[in-house]
Amino acid sequence: SHEWFIEFGEQPNDLEEFKTTLDLKMRAQNSYYDDLIVGKILQPLVLSQVPQNGFKQYMKTIGKLGGQNKLPRLSNDRKIAQVLEQL
Repeated sequence: SHEWFIEFGEQPNDLEEFKTTLDLKMRAQNSYYDDLIVGKILQPLVLSQVPQNGFKQYMKTIGKLGGQNKLPRLSNDRKIAQVLEQL
């Protein structure tokens, strides 16, 4: 499955509805992703909420807090996820 870590400025009223809408939009934009979901090769989207300033805290823990450093958008392992889950 794809797991998205999201830090909301303003939390949606219904997280489950937000997740469903996001997944449907991703499937509409990417037919390959949709095929993987329909074929049950991938599980539906997993959404994990990051606490306020969680991404900044993560960057600080790895010594990369600052404007010239960017948080990786994609990862094939769970190293970043494991830290974010502990926040």
